[in-house]
Amino acid sequence: MDKETRPDFKKLKEKRRSIDLLDKKLLVLLNQRLRIALKIGKIKKRIGKKVYDPTREKEVLKRLKTKNKGPVKEQDLIKIFRSIIKICRQAQI
Repeated sequence: MDKETRPDFKKLKEKRRSIDLLDKKLLVLLNQRLRIALKIGKIKKRIGKKVYDPTREKEVLKRLKTKNKGPVKEQDLIKIFRSIIKICRQAQI
């Protein structure tokens, strides 16, 4: 039996395809989120509100921590979403 016909090799390829599909979906969602953040940035400018809203960021992170059922560790979840929020905030400037 050669390497590519072994059941574990096939499972690995299948799981990687699943990851690729999820990455594609995440990319679409990240771009949707950024488009909305850009619209929010325009609204904030019109009403004279600052781009950075620490209270809102805390609310978002708190909500995500509450919703997280794992296996993503809370500290990793916070790192991921702080990065996403920071990128969206920088795009609003």
